[in-house]
Amino acid sequence: MNSKHQRTLESIFETPVRSNVKWKDIETLLKNVGATIEEGEGSRVRILLNGEEAVFHRPHPRKETDKGALVSMRRFLENAKVNPGVKS
Repeated sequence: MNSKHQRTLESIFETPVRSNVKWKDIETLLKNVGATIEEGEGSRVRILLNGEEAVFHRPHPRKETDKGALVSMRRFLENAKVNPGVKS
């Protein structure tokens, strides 16, 4: 995992929850840790990682992920055993 991916991962787990994490950075991180991302209807994306599955909506018209989605992404990553302390 390169330093940009590590910073994105750390920003997902920060408290208080950040409001400036770009969705494209999250998708890049997910691909780097081995996630499969499938396009769904509209802005939906299905993410499969380490046996965990989740559906998220790409943010629009903004590039940044909202706080609620970031909390859900944090929970998804925790369930998939990916956290800032785990290096790939």
